Amino acid sequence: MASQRPGRHRARGRIPFSAVLVGLVLLLVVVLAIRPVVSRVLGGNAASGSTPASTGRPTSPASPGSTASTSPGASPSASSTQTHRGALLIHGAGDTNVDPSYIGVSPSNYSFMLSGLNGLFTRDDLTVVNLECAVSNVGNAVHKEFNFRGDPRALPYLKSGGVDVANMANNHSYDFGPDALVDTRKNIERAGLAAMGAGASSSQATKAAIFHVKGWTIAVVGIDKVVDPYPEAVAGPDHPGTACGHDTNCMVDEVKRAATISDLTIVDIHWGVELDTQPRAEDVDLAKRLIDAGADIIFGGHSHRLQPMATYRGKPIFYSLGNFVWPHLSQDSATTAIAEVRVSPSGKLTGRMIPASIEANGHPVVRG
Repeated sequence: MASQRPGRHRARGRIPFSAVLVGLVLLLVVVLAIRPVVSRVLGGNAASGSTPASTGRPTSPASPGSTASTSPGASPSASSTQTHRGALLIHGAGDTNVDPSYIGVSPSNYSFMLSGLNGLFTRDDLTVVNLECAVSNVGNAVHKEFNFRGDPRALPYLKSGGVDVANMANNHSYDFGPDALVDTRKNIERAGLAAMGAGASSSQATKAAIFHVKGWTIAVVGIDKVVDPYPEAVAGPDHPGTACGHDTNCMVDEVKRAATISDLTIVDIHWGVELDTQPRAEDVDLAKRLIDAGADIIFGGHSHRLQPMATYRGKPIFYSLGNFVWPHLSQDSATTAIAEVRVSPSGKLTGRMIPASIEANGHPVVRG
């Protein structure tokens, strides 16, 4: 008989019980050691996969007034697909001036400005106003009929009254030249508000302010179509000023960029003709172009008169919100309204105008 050769069919011996016990102990030690690491990794991935829905007032990245860190052309925020969206309440108001010598409100009484709103803006999710003045102690008046120099000390009172965004895209941000315009933006942000619509360059002026609220990423952009008779106020690559001027392609591109990086895009635009009570045909057409480009809500101003609200493709357009924190100059100029937009979790927009009036100088009062 051939001798048996060792090979794979050789009988296996038994493993001692003590060896099994040692192996189990070592396995348990390894599992306990790696468990915290696994938890941190999984927890980190979960956190980076979505943006938690916020409550209360909106939060913006980095600092008040900071702009989106996502590059134009990036995908919308993770909140749009992975986090539950809550219903939103948004307000917009018209021309707001904090020049005490013009509006007739003394620095010792700045809390009077928004005291007639019964806390309306403090109970919503986002409030945008048009800041119709330079708010700076530097610079010299440019040659024009009206120059408004706002008091930086008034800005915290807008913030405490619930205002979140100050639009600088208007024909008075440049009233005291480029240095005052740049300083105004700094003062707005120092007060805890977001600034948009003007800046040290065209790239800053046209960049959106971004907020994250209740699972939504909201972009707010400012456009200044009213630059005559001072076209030097339009921002350039190395020149401070306001956004776009008469360049409608700039306006459309600004909205497209904002819409690419947000779930909801709000436009605050200065357009039209002073004292008009109805929008001009060219601005009706422009509103449609902006909505086609991605705008969801349009707040308009400049005419110092209240104009009607309209809708296009289900998106509300407030052609002019008239005056807001402004002197009581006449009954027509003192008749105003606050734009209110409710956004459902599914994205349906419902707009209305809340009646208000300027009962005393610099003192709007809600009537509805």
